[in-house]
Amino acid sequence: MSDRNIKRYEDLLETIKTRRSTREFKPDAFPDEYIEMMLEAARWAPSGANSQPWSFIAVKDPEVRDRLFKAYVEINMDFIFWHEQQRRRELRHPAFQTDESDPEEALKKKQSRRQWRDAPVIIAVVCDGRKQWGTVLGAHTFSLHQPHLDTAEGNANLLIQLAATALGLSTQWVSIHIQEPFKEILGIPAPLVLQTLIPVGYAAAEGKAIREDLEGLVHYDRYDMSKHLDNRQMLERLEKLRGKTAAPYKVVI
Repeated sequence: MSDRNIKRYEDLLETIKTRRSTREFKPDAFPDEYIEMMLEAARWAPSGANSQPWSFIAVKDPEVRDRLFKAYVEINMDFIFWHEQQRRRELRHPAFQTDESDPEEALKKKQSRRQWRDAPVIIAVVCDGRKQWGTVLGAHTFSLHQPHLDTAEGNANLLIQLAATALGLSTQWVSIHIQEPFKEILGIPAPLVLQTLIPVGYAAAEGKAIREDLEGLVHYDRYDMSKHLDNRQMLERLEKLRGKTAAPYKVVI
């Protein structure tokens, strides 16, 4: 392998390892050309049969950004919060492992925090399920929303975030559970699916990445059953992971 290829790999790996999901942003603007640079990277994402089902809405207008955030905390977060209360506390999303005896008050407290409110740009990733009907994937069904549409969106989403990292910016991956309010705000027509929102800006707080050791994840030639977790071991792993991630979420969400 040439020194040039090694250097390219090292640069890529450094960008990957530097990327963080940021939940507090500075309101500082960044150059407009950075938006096009991030989206130029995104359009080269792989997709089934090269269907390229995505389009992107770059939101800079403060009023529109405020409306998106309001919809998120009042509608999307309300749904997530009460859904998570159905789980054992230790297995809830770390942001919703509440200590308060009054769940209503706990929800109001979370809704009052700034989170990604100050991000100067929000990129909405929109997918058109009709474009994937040209795919050559087996077991294809004619639905506007299929698993490999999610995969295509995920590929584009990740490239946006890596490009942002390379430009010195931070991002967050915001899942949308109830689409209608956001589609109405952004004027997205009915056949299209709003896959995610990506707030972009300069981080107001540094994050810390947690990754498992590579040794435990890699198998050669066959699956190594000595690395397999049974259901009880998996439950213990999940509880341990929640313990590591709960504190940072409680600070910023």
